[in-house]
Amino acid sequence: MTLSNYLFTSESVGEGHPDKVCDRISDTVVDIFLGAAPEARVACETLATTNKVVIAGEVRGPSSITNEMIEHATREAIKDIGYDQDGFSWRTADIEILLHAQSADIAVGVDAAGNKDEGAGDQGIMFGYACRETEALMPAPIFYSHGILSALAKTRHADPKSGLGPDAKSQVTLRYENGKPVCATSVVVSTQHDEAVDQEQIREIVRPHVLKTLPEGWMCEEAQFYVNPTGRFVIGGPDGDCGLTGRKIIVDTYGGAAPHGGGAFSGKDPTKVDRSAAYAARYLAKNVVAAGLADRCTIQLSYAIGVSKPLSVYVDTHGTGKVDEARLSVVLQQLMDLTPRGIRQHLGLNRAIYARTAAYGHFGRTPDADGGFSWEKTDLADSLKSALA
Repeated sequence: MTLSNYLFTSESVGEGHPDKVCDRISDTVVDIFLGAAPEARVACETLATTNKVVIAGEVRGPSSITNEMIEHATREAIKDIGYDQDGFSWRTADIEILLHAQSADIAVGVDAAGNKDEGAGDQGIMFGYACRETEALMPAPIFYSHGILSALAKTRHADPKSGLGPDAKSQVTLRYENGKPVCATSVVVSTQHDEAVDQEQIREIVRPHVLKTLPEGWMCEEAQFYVNPTGRFVIGGPDGDCGLTGRKIIVDTYGGAAPHGGGAFSGKDPTKVDRSAAYAARYLAKNVVAAGLADRCTIQLSYAIGVSKPLSVYVDTHGTGKVDEARLSVVLQQLMDLTPRGIRQHLGLNRAIYARTAAYGHFGRTPDADGGFSWEKTDLADSLKSALA
């Protein structure tokens, strides 16, 4: 039996969280290579700790891309996030680059050759999800958790004297009645701050951003509004906690409201279906909901390394669907080529559009004119309705 009245919680982390710093650097490397050669291959991992960044992984691209270029871009990314502190600074951080050529054994399975189409870059399962809880067709708890931190970041970037630091986390718990969110029961925000700013000042800096982000009347009781509950958050970012690429996969997707495959997104070029097929699954699920064919939709895709076509395409509309799910699966595959090449071409993924995805979620964002967040478009909805009429 489906529970209809419950509390559900999702968290987000800001662009200055140590793991997100690493995601940003890894995706910056992806953008460097795709900007120089759209068919480049990148699998990049980053570690960040006190004034130290280590970039490692496998790449295949033009020799014109040097370690000096990557180091410069890394420093610019750290600067843009806002780190110029004693323990972690874009100016003084020691940056070690350990990128090497992609494995020939992987390349032979992925590359197109003769009558063989390009294969998936790895095996795995990928999920996409959409629902009617927000205008972005995202689950409400993660959507509002992202929104609070995004608003705080805009204030910090606009006002150097805001007292806010780059590292931040949020957590929103919503009450659901009859399966729909109706209000927040608790809100947690932890944000790095200047030494001179006290607890109460931070609370009042944060408050308007929470009120602005949540729907009117949804704010929790004052006793359940937690801001920097430890009382102090001066040391933050990689100086306070080691960061790694790919550790915030639930933050990146649906906040736990939907299943997640095993792979992270950041640092991977779009031949890696961990990334591109997850984008395709979100695109299809969002268009199903946007077309009015369901109020909720989960899509699972599965792949084998070196094999082009998906092994399975599973559709679940959670009892809200207006069409047969088996028929919907067939039509989705007719409307979109779900091979790695087909996904990249349909969504225009061979571009330098990935650094912007590293914080505040890969989904629920507004599509950009240059092709960023193309998987958030609902341009397939009319074709879906026509095909299933």
